Formats: sequence, C-alpha cells, structure tokens
Amino acid sequence: MLFFYVIIILVIIVKVFFKLITIIILFTTMNVQALDIQSNNAILYQTNDNKLLFEKNAEEKVQIASLTKIMTAIVTLENIKDLNEKVVLKSEDFYGIASENLVTAGFMANEKVTYKDLLYGLLIPSGADAAKALARLVGGSEKEFVKKMNAKAEELKLTDTHFGNEIGLDDKDNYSTAKDIASLFQYSLKNEDFKTIITTESYTISNGRFTIKNNIRKNKIVGSYLLGGKTGTTDGAGLCLASIANIDDVNFLLVTLGAPYDKKGKHNFEDASTIYDYYKNNYSYQTIYDKNDVILTLKTKYIKKDEINFKASDKLEVYLPNNIDKNDIKYEYNGIEILTPNIKENQKLGTLSVYYKTELLTKEKIILKEKLQFSLLKVIKTHKIISGFITLFILFIIFIIIKRRKNKKRKQRKKRRL
Repeated sequence: MLFFYVIIILVIIVKVFFKLITIIILFTTMNVQALDIQSNNAILYQTNDNKLLFEKNAEEKVQIASLTKIMTAIVTLENIKDLNEKVVLKSEDFYGIASENLVTAGFMANEKVTYKDLLYGLLIPSGADAAKALARLVGGSEKEFVKKMNAKAEELKLTDTHFGNEIGLDDKDNYSTAKDIASLFQYSLKNEDFKTIITTESYTISNGRFTIKNNIRKNKIVGSYLLGGKTGTTDGAGLCLASIANIDDVNFLLVTLGAPYDKKGKHNFEDASTIYDYYKNNYSYQTIYDKNDVILTLKTKYIKKDEINFKASDKLEVYLPNNIDKNDIKYEYNGIEILTPNIKENQKLGTLSVYYKTELLTKEKIILKEKLQFSLLKVIKTHKIISGFITLFILFIIFIIIKRRKNKKRKQRKKRRL
C-alpha cells in the first residue's frame, strides 16, 4: 500500500515539474520582460516600423525629473519664429536655482543670448536657468508657460501626463508614464531643430563664452549606436533616460524611468545598454516571403484549371527574433473560397492576413490577375444528372442517325426492285 502512494506522489511531482519547465520556457522565449533591468518603468519602440518591442510598467504614473524639459523645448520651438533672436536674461530667471542645488547650463543674469543658445542649454546639460528663462520669455511667466505645456499634452492625447513646472522638479502635479514620454519624445523628434539639438556632440553659444558638450552622445556604457537623448534625475524620479539609437540600420526609441539613484548616475545607461544589446544580438529583419512567391491557392469550379495560385505583390521582411520557427507563421484568408466563371479579371477576392504567432505582420489584398476559362467538360463531370441527360441525348441522336440510315437503305432497295 505504501508503495502505491509513493508512485502517486512521484507522478504528481513529475507533472508539476514539467508544467514548471513549460512555464519557464514560455516566459523566457515569449516574454521580453525577463530582461534584467534596474529601472521600474520602461518602453522600447523600433521606429523603422513604429513597432512596440518591450515594456515594463509603461503606463504607471511616476515622477519624470528633467524629461519634463522635452515638453519645455517643444512648446518653445512651436511658439517662437526665430531661433537666432537675441534675448536678455534677467535675475529672476535664476531665483531658487542655487538654494535648490539645480543644474545650470552656465548662463548669467543680464547676458544676451539667443533662443537657440537657451534650447541647447535646456536639452543637453539640462539647465534649470535655461528652462526658467524660456518659460518667462515664451509664456510671460512660469505659471502661464506651464499652462501651455499642459495644453500641448492634452493636444497630443497624453492622458496620463500633467506638468506642474517647466524644470522637472519633484511635484505631485508633475508626472507622466514611460508610454506618454515615448509618445512626446517621438513627436518632438519630428521637429528638425529639436532632433539636431539632442544629437549634436557639442555647441558653442552665440557669444562664444562657453561650449556645451553632449555627454549622452559620448556615453561609453551604451556604445557608439546611441545617437542622443535626454536624461533626468531627482530623488523622487530616480535616474531617467529618453534615448534614440541606430543599430545595423534599425532605429530605436527607448524610455526608462525610476532606476536607482546614485552619484555616478549609471544605472539608466546600464539599462539602455542591456535592452539595446538584447535586440542587437537576438533580433533582425526576417524574410517571410519574396515577391512572386505563392502565398495562397484557391480551388475552382467549372474552370479549366483546377486551382489558381496567387503570388505576393512584394517581399515581406519583418523585424522578428532570429530563431523564429516557420511553423509560427500563419496565413488567414478571408474572402471568396471557390473561383467560378462569373468572377472577372482584376476583381478583388478577399484579404490574406499574415501572422507571427498572434502578431499581425501584414494584410495582402488578393486580386484575380487572369481571365478564368470556362470548361463545359468540368460542368459535365461535376453534375451527374446533366451528364446523364447529355449521354441520353447523344444516344438519342445516334439512334436517329442510325434509323435514318436504315430507312435510306430500305428506300434504295425498293427502287432497285422496281
């Protein structure tokens, strides 16, 4: 009896073991969130195809530190006409900066600079002096400028975002999500001036007093494929980074928030390196099919050809894991299933959807590119009643012909007798 119970327990253990193995395999092969990163929130897009690749707590509302200045910059760029216009900095632009130990770009009160100078000072060294000056110059006051920031957030449908200041200070009214910041960053990059600023390696202000160096471009942790971005750091937000990269001609946009804060400020770059390297080593463009490959075959009815092949209108290449199983590529056709003589050349028959597992890769219109030739023989073979009727009809004709010949022969014999 004891032996029987031992066997049952062993069977249960084996079943549980195999279930755990299955779960682990599925997790490691299908869930990219197994990536070991220190940031609490993250989102990654492959921007060649605007494809979401990875996310971690991407819709959680959190403090965003100086990533706030992305909005400060785009509001400024969309509200001034001339980047080279000269403006004078005022002492009020520097209130509270020293007492709160905020980072500055290096501007001074009463200094004459351009809007371009201030934008470079805002986005590259993340200068609070530049942020406060731009808020005053563009909005009339910091309060009015922040209203413009929130109006822009509403326009862009950043529903989980609100701004309480233009600098990115920890504030219960200044928050966003990794997903919203990615949307804002992607929108801002469409502005050529914004993109030029964050990807520039260095910039000397118009009066020549100092040069700003872009440390993100020169970051050794991530590597040479990092094109630029915006950092942010506060006690409440931790280490944040919005960045763009190009790896083997594939473009990426990454936002990470809430990495543990330390004086070296490396954890956000370490996470960027982990994520970018993963996709560099494990993903690439995979050819699903080439142009003119047969992607669908439809059967016919009453047509000379038994089936018609449909070819791909173009090559399909998709950014997917390097080790994809071709059996995971699925084709789902929705349309006319059987081709009949009434279907015209160039008629749209339906749509072929191509999936990788559950991910829709493309939809291809299926159009008849040839004229269908009617076959009477196929009709006869298909319909037994018609076939039988035609056979009887033919036999009847043969009977009539034979009978006529016999009658003709009889008449000829009678004439000979006469």
